[in-house]
Amino acid sequence: MNIRTTTQRRYPIGAEMTPSGVSFRVWANKRKMADVHYDNGRTISLARDDAGYFSGVDEQGKAGDRYRYRLDNGESFPDPASRFQPAGVLKSSQIIDPTFKWTDQDWKGVSTVGQVLYEMHVGTFTQGGTWLSAIERLDFLRDLGITCLEIMPVADFMGAYNWGYDGVDQFAPSRAYGSPDDMRKFVDAAHAAGIGVILDVVYNHFGPSGNFVEEYSDGYFTDKHKNDWGKSLNFDGKDSQPVREYFVTNAKYWIEEFHLDGFRFDATQAILDDSEDHILAAIAREARAAGRGKSIYMIAENESQHTRIVRPQAKGGFGFDALWNDDFHHSAIVAITGRNEAYYTDHAGHPQEFLSALKWGYLFQGQIYRWQQGRRGTPALDLPATAFVNYIQNHDQIANYGDGRRLQNLTSPGLLRAITSLMLLAPQTPMLFQGQEFGCSCPFNFFSDHDDHLNKLICEGRRKEIMQFACFRDERFHKQIPNPCDRKTFDNCKLRWEEAEQPGHDRVLLLHRDLLKLRKSLAAFHRQMKRGEMDGAILDGHVFCLRYFIGEDEDLLLVVNLWNDVILHSVPEPLIAAPYQKRWKVRWSSEDPKYGGLGVTELENDGENWRLPGENWRIPGYSTTLLGCVPMEKEA
Repeated sequence: MNIRTTTQRRYPIGAEMTPSGVSFRVWANKRKMADVHYDNGRTISLARDDAGYFSGVDEQGKAGDRYRYRLDNGESFPDPASRFQPAGVLKSSQIIDPTFKWTDQDWKGVSTVGQVLYEMHVGTFTQGGTWLSAIERLDFLRDLGITCLEIMPVADFMGAYNWGYDGVDQFAPSRAYGSPDDMRKFVDAAHAAGIGVILDVVYNHFGPSGNFVEEYSDGYFTDKHKNDWGKSLNFDGKDSQPVREYFVTNAKYWIEEFHLDGFRFDATQAILDDSEDHILAAIAREARAAGRGKSIYMIAENESQHTRIVRPQAKGGFGFDALWNDDFHHSAIVAITGRNEAYYTDHAGHPQEFLSALKWGYLFQGQIYRWQQGRRGTPALDLPATAFVNYIQNHDQIANYGDGRRLQNLTSPGLLRAITSLMLLAPQTPMLFQGQEFGCSCPFNFFSDHDDHLNKLICEGRRKEIMQFACFRDERFHKQIPNPCDRKTFDNCKLRWEEAEQPGHDRVLLLHRDLLKLRKSLAAFHRQMKRGEMDGAILDGHVFCLRYFIGEDEDLLLVVNLWNDVILHSVPEPLIAAPYQKRWKVRWSSEDPKYGGLGVTELENDGENWRLPGENWRIPGYSTTLLGCVPMEKEA
């Protein structure tokens, strides 16, 4: 049966509901014929244009119908722009009606300043592992102080469980977490709770199985560029325009049809494009336009640390808002675990690294990076604090380090409290990883579900990844590393929310809640101080301070000690001098007993507290202390 080929569509590809029926359009330039083949046996012929697109409108089609594209009267395959794969990526696509009763009309989006991010994997965030079960925890996250969720990729993937970075159907939210409307309900509920939602997207490769784009066209991939995860996507070669259109459309689709507030882009160093208009710049423009006045927030992961990504497009940049900062993470891990091997080699965890990271963002801005035997990074000295996202845990770094155990199992409680406090009170945008806020006991391992052949290769790959750390080359340790392709590994990563109220865990939760209250209530933290409004200095060995210049009565001093108790008899450092006729008094300490600390004492000798002869400052070990100003003659 032939059908009409003209209708007004919202997007250039996929199956769409229209007043005239279901409109189909697919790029298949290596094919001469394409038909819509419904699961109920009906077949609809599509018309081909000169660019290799097949299209048509089926007046009898309806939402819920399942279909495949039959190519050249041969095999049939799922739609590359499928909106849903209810039975998995190998089965038929489903026509989806995107009509939804949104209640977030007054939601303004996610701004660049004042965010607290929370990275979440829907499948392991709750025991239920669905969008609907995740809704039940939104009030908890709001009360914690989270302002924006960063959802790990949900584009549908092979198998029953996956991190999401093996996605093959970019337009189809995975059936593993519920229906497309379930995702919409989650976003709507998050906005009602005052929480933004951005989506982690993988635009550097398709997953290794379940992807059929090459059945439609040879233009999706290129040999011009190399990629660590398989074939590179073709953004700048012959037939690249439809490929660019596919990904630009995908970004617009998530914002328009799911009301998302932006994206985190995975491994942008592998999104290779030599064209004048880089695909990332094009996506950023179209994504912001799709927001229709709503603020869209764009974050990039870039292992090469190229700051062009966050520079304005008018000045040759891509126009993103922020970059993940691995340098801060690596220095933090070395400081609190003592390990600086593999890709931690170039970090020592010394105070100067933290001071530089908090003032300048990346530590490596073009210097030689010994681990990679070459230069790493580009200048970032002019970028604001908001251009960087700091973290001490994320999905990659937990899973890549040994057996996936959380930080509380790798360091002392005091050190972990101290470094957590530094991260959450630093000028850069902080990010927590799910469960970190209550010291969850579950690990976070890599997990995926493929066929036996791929499963074997994945296991070997994970073993090689972990063996770059010399400390993990012990064969006895390898036996402790969970099989990433075993369902138990996935299940063991699911958060056990009952822990949040249990002894020990409740103290960790209180620490995070109080720190985020401080961040929200004090302008020095929530408005993310500009350069010149904050400075720092090393006081002694592993002790350093940050001075926040707000006004004589409101200056703040953050003192961090990543080693043993330190007694300072003399402090020849002007940043530690209180404003005129003021003195410092403790406002908050990570050593408060309510967090599991050993007690709070004043750091500076104020003449009232007993000190040994000549003892000027006593700074407790493994601590972060926030000091505020009070009049010299009396306490505020």
